[in-house]
Amino acid sequence: MQKRRNKLNIGGQWPLLALLMILMVGIIPKANAIPAFSRQVNMPCTSCHVGGYGPQLTPFGRQFKLTGYTMKSGSSGVTPKVSLELVESFTHTQKDQAGGAAPGFGSNNNWEFQTAGVYLAGAISDHLGMLMQVSYSENGHRVEWDMTDIRYARQAKFGSHSAVWGITLNNNPTISDLYNTGAAWQYPYFGPDLAPGSVATPIVNGGLMNGVLGLTAYTQIDGKLYFEGGLYKFPSKSFIDHVNGMYPGRLDIPAPYLRAAYQASLGSASNLEVGALFFEPRLIPMSSMGMSTQSDNYKDYGVDASYEWFGGTKHAITVQGQYVHEKQTLNNSFAVGASSNLHNRLNSFNINANYWYESTYGATLGAFTTNGSRDAMLYSAASSNDSPNTSGGSMELNWVPFGKGNSWAQPYANLRVGLQYTFYTKFNGTSSHASDNNTLYLYFQTYLF
Repeated sequence: MQKRRNKLNIGGQWPLLALLMILMVGIIPKANAIPAFSRQVNMPCTSCHVGGYGPQLTPFGRQFKLTGYTMKSGSSGVTPKVSLELVESFTHTQKDQAGGAAPGFGSNNNWEFQTAGVYLAGAISDHLGMLMQVSYSENGHRVEWDMTDIRYARQAKFGSHSAVWGITLNNNPTISDLYNTGAAWQYPYFGPDLAPGSVATPIVNGGLMNGVLGLTAYTQIDGKLYFEGGLYKFPSKSFIDHVNGMYPGRLDIPAPYLRAAYQASLGSASNLEVGALFFEPRLIPMSSMGMSTQSDNYKDYGVDASYEWFGGTKHAITVQGQYVHEKQTLNNSFAVGASSNLHNRLNSFNINANYWYESTYGATLGAFTTNGSRDAMLYSAASSNDSPNTSGGSMELNWVPFGKGNSWAQPYANLRVGLQYTFYTKFNGTSSHASDNNTLYLYFQTYLF
């Protein structure tokens, strides 16, 4: 299933660029042409990331995120730092898309300058750090506010126990998660935006990404128990317009987010994590503002697990899975005729297994399924039988020639080449012609500076 980013073509790109320049000038006296986190800790990308690229984190990478991106080596220089991401991609679907894959693109076999991302990342002080991204896409020619995670973290001891605790300000539920099993970091880690996608997914799986601001507190006790909880709300529409973010409406009340996980070390080479989450937004859709003041209420319950095994420097195996059950009470949509049902349900399940050899050659297998209530008003435009049910799988091969400790131009140049194939056994409620949406996707992802 494709990795989707919600992008709106809202006017006013220059205020966003001005904001980025202010951040760069005000926080960084001198732009250092190096990958931000790698140079800050004076280690290659493979220290934090499985396969040398994110978002899967090694135990060290989890600790780096947990402590607020503040770990530094003595020679790391001024932080935060700026890095640049460039992605060129090719997308082929089994059947041509009528009218073109997107404005300005053909019906099939499209090359795209998919992303140019500027990152501002690293330690601000001994206990405060950040990860912020601004992106441009050829699809729509948009500059937009992308990911933001600003953290304050401290360590504490009580009796024979130790803990790390912190506070994070972020713009996407699950982006702050330590184990990266949520939708913000879920496989496929990078995917096409010029291919068809499923009509529905639980709201915690990206429905409010890049449009909300959340303040959550977290702690990990004895390196095992992890808890996080907080509230999300929409900033003003004026702010969202200035940063080209997503504004689907407004929340009736701040939305609570809860997360718990347990991590166990299985010897020196492997670890296991199991966890759960809860998210409850009450959304008044922008499309119906002025028509109804009632809210569409969502309750998302999720469980997840992840496993990592490292065979020295040569081999790495990871497995991740997440299941989310969503209960919907669509007071607003039902009242204005946008939904046929007052109560709906939606379920999603994703699982993937990944193998890397010498952090250079990678292979991933994934499977996904979404199913839920039929609703003639919600799904009729994209589904022949008013159903959101979609299922299938994906395969991906990766080559990472640069980004390791002994790589050419390390750490200035990092490259990942990916060849991904996604197939559908059911697409938006029907098995008939589901394979028309099968997608072959080739991408070249580069990090510079």
